[in-house]
Amino acid sequence: MNRLRYAFYPGCTAHASARDYTRSTYATFQALGIELEEVPDWCCCGSTAVSNVDPLLGMALCARNLALAESTGLDLAVTCNACYANLAPTLEAYREERRVRDRLQRVLDAVDRHLEGEIAVKHGVHILTRDLGLPRVEEHVRRPLDGLKVVPYYGCLLSRPRNPYEDPENPTSLDELLCVLGAEVLPFERKTKCCGGSFMNTKEEVALRLTFEILEEARERGAHVIVAACPLCQLNLDAYRAKLRARFGTYHDTPVLYFTQVVGLALGLDRNDLAIGQSFVPADRVLGLR
Repeated sequence: MNRLRYAFYPGCTAHASARDYTRSTYATFQALGIELEEVPDWCCCGSTAVSNVDPLLGMALCARNLALAESTGLDLAVTCNACYANLAPTLEAYREERRVRDRLQRVLDAVDRHLEGEIAVKHGVHILTRDLGLPRVEEHVRRPLDGLKVVPYYGCLLSRPRNPYEDPENPTSLDELLCVLGAEVLPFERKTKCCGGSFMNTKEEVALRLTFEILEEARERGAHVIVAACPLCQLNLDAYRAKLRARFGTYHDTPVLYFTQVVGLALGLDRNDLAIGQSFVPADRVLGLR
């Protein structure tokens, strides 16, 4: 099988609050024979905010990044759910809606860029489960996660509004990935419920309630670890435990790891290479169960 290669769109958090996600992504993908090349001169995709204020600006930011990625000749890999939820629909609209294509191409002309629309946008979860394939992942497992009980947390944007690899309301790719690693995947009704996202900055009470409900179900299920696939989801679920205890009277000590860290552990990679230990809630205790 040829070595898989992708242009990598890191998004705004990859070199800041989610450096542990980025580090573990490069380490784990490399161990699986997947090459990532960061898109040169990329810019913010607009996250979840810009498209609500100025839809054309939000799509223009994505179109520029897609054009830069397409110029590499590689498909585009992303590991942030918000980035995926912006880039993939923009690409789809560019291909299928002549009016959108014309408007965005005028914007791209102004910055001397062109987009054919022949690139594909893929989340890291689907690169492992679909492009590489679960059997290939399983072949690389050197330290099965026997005894580790996990709940997969997809967040609200990985499978919505559309994702060719997932049922919008009941995605399963992350479940399947964790199963081949040897972990015990527990049922998790809130696996696609919103964590509050950016509301943590503007409507904290709303976001804290949503986050509490997700953590509470994970605790009730008996999960040792919550496995996330998005830097903002991981941050919301990990960073506000003291506020949640003050607000709701319950302290949740379930750590939240990125799927790239969990896969890397099963591959036998060193915890330091996976940047485990940089989150607010330590995972060492539960990982020591194995």
